[in-house]
This record gives sequence, structure tokens and C-alpha cells, in this order.
Amino acid sequence: MTAILAIHAHPDDIETLGAGTLALLAESGHAVTLVTLTAGEGGATDTTPDETARIRKAEAASAAAIIGACYRCGDLPDLGVFSDDASRRRVTELIRWARPDIVITSSPADYHPDHEATSQLVRDACFASSVPNYRTGEATALEAIPHLYFMDPIGGRDREGVPVAPDFGVDIEAAFATKHAMLAAHESQVRWVARQHGVPDQVASLEKWARRRGRDFGVAMAEGFRQYRHHPYPASPLLQQLLGQALLTPLAAS
Repeated sequence: MTAILAIHAHPDDIETLGAGTLALLAESGHAVTLVTLTAGEGGATDTTPDETARIRKAEAASAAAIIGACYRCGDLPDLGVFSDDASRRRVTELIRWARPDIVITSSPADYHPDHEATSQLVRDACFASSVPNYRTGEATALEAIPHLYFMDPIGGRDREGVPVAPDFGVDIEAAFATKHAMLAAHESQVRWVARQHGVPDQVASLEKWARRRGRDFGVAMAEGFRQYRHHPYPASPLLQQLLGQALLTPLAAS
């Protein structure tokens, strides 16, 4: 059994970008933990920040439970995720608590500042997690830096609209119903996503993107990922090996 930790900025980010893959891994018997660095308390107009945080944490826990995963929140402020020492220590403690072999996080380039800051924090916290003298809390340092992977950015593009190509994909057609159910658990976001993002049907948008990424790999539906292989992070393809027949390579350019 391999321990897998998925970390993103807000409740529903993981479901949007990686839940199909996580569902497949959980079904194969691997231990999956979901973490959001914020409670997404900015994502509402008709409830207070505290009430919104309570609702969204409960929704995230319900979504995680669908695949037998546990959920935890880092309680950093929504639209207030920054790469500083206090935040890095908090994220490092979360990684040490989860004790993952694999960490999957947000893209370094994305439309939302919290997404980009989360990516940097998690990257640096993975390194710090195996440094015993970097003290963070009750959890002990890891023996080694975990394998690190990035999800797609929203829409597969950076802030300037430039496509971000994945290293590999995962065929999620068999897990899409589970991915759908996990996103649907975030009931509070239906009106917010329609208002703030101009997306009247979040689930339909989810399916549209899964099919769009699937075309890059010649399958019906896919999720895309990149591995961070720079020194001294592990370069072996651990996640790819776990995926078996669901692993996809990009189609050759014509």
C-alpha cells in the first residue's frame, strides 16, 4: 500500500483536477488523504466567512469519504496563502502528519494566487519535511523527500492563457461517476461558481474539461499531471507505476 497526499488551495479544487485519479488509486487499495490549505471561506455571498468555512470543510470531508479518504484543512486564509516561513512550517507539519510516499499538488502556474502559492509552499515543504532540525510540531520528520507531482491548472492554461502540457495522463472514464459525486458534494459552490466564474453548471464544466484533456491522450476522459524531478526530489516514476493500464502518454503531434 502506498500513501498518497493530495494538497490544493480550496475545497473542490482537488475534486475538479484530480479526483478521478485519486478514486482509482483508492480503489486499488492505496491510502489517500486530502488536504486543502484554506477552508475557502471567501466562496459565498450569503453566509459569513466563519459559517462558509464550516460548511465547506464539511463538504470536503463528505467528498473525501466517498473514496474512503480522510480530509484535513490547513486553516490558512482564503486569498491569503503566501510562501512565508510560518505557512511553510504549517504545510510541512501537514505532510509529516500524513507521511506520504507521493504528494500531488496544484500547478505552479494557474489563474488563482492561492493555487500558485500552494504549489510553491508544498514543493518547499516536501523538501523541508525530511529535515529534522526544521521544527514544525508534534509530527516527526520524514525519512526522505516524497515524490512530488503537479495537477493541471484550471482549464489547462496559465494566467496568460498559455497551455500547460502534462507529462502524462490518467484514463478516468471508469472513475468519472465517482469524480462527479465528489464534486457534487460541494453543494454550496453551485451559486458561487455561477456568480464569480460565470459557470452556470459546474458539473457539466467538469465533464467538458475531462473530455477535452482526454482528447490529448486519445481516450474519452483524462486528468493530466507533471512530475517534479529536480534535485534532490525523487525522479523515479512511482505514481505512474501505480496507475497500471490507466496511465496515458500524450499523443504524438501530427
